[in-house]
Amino acid sequence: MIISNLIAVTRRALVGSVALALLGGCAPAGAPEALPSYRGETTVYVVRHAEKAPPVGGNSDVDLSAPGYARADSLAVQLREAGIDVVITTHLRRTQLTARPLATMRRLTPIIVPATSPTAAHAESVAVAVRRYPGSRILVVGHSNTVGPIIGALGGGRIGDLCDSEYSNLFTLTLSPPAPSRLHTGSFGARDAAPEAGCIPVRARQ
Repeated sequence: MIISNLIAVTRRALVGSVALALLGGCAPAGAPEALPSYRGETTVYVVRHAEKAPPVGGNSDVDLSAPGYARADSLAVQLREAGIDVVITTHLRRTQLTARPLATMRRLTPIIVPATSPTAAHAESVAVAVRRYPGSRILVVGHSNTVGPIIGALGGGRIGDLCDSEYSNLFTLTLSPPAPSRLHTGSFGARDAAPEAGCIPVRARQ
């Protein structure tokens, strides 16, 4: 009887000490550490800006054409359920206008990474911006001569420059370090026009 009472008292004392520790903000010894704020892979969608309008008065920083605005809308529709939480564009209007429908839908302010020379330096700057948001779903809008270097800087391999007529490619990069990056090439919006002489479209090269 005395031993039973002693065991019961001991159990109550242990429970009480654990409760006090928790109330005081201290977890019992051996408790797991808090999980990081993000989990899983980083998904990066890389596209070229949509079709642009002709230059006006020598100004090369032009708006989109009517087909370009339609393509920008189709991009927003296609990625509507993708959970995009970061948008990266260059300083030029055609990239910003391509991203605008989706950014507006998601209530996001795009991150501007100026398109500077050499393109390899620009691509690395974009990759640095992407790596600041591990576990996110990111849209990157670039140019015919920057999309390939950006994919390369993110570990997706070499795809070369896009043809002047290529606007519909939707490149999806899955980043899950230390595993190699995975690249999938899809499409969005209207089909591209026939490529100019001497240029092979990216999907025909892969």
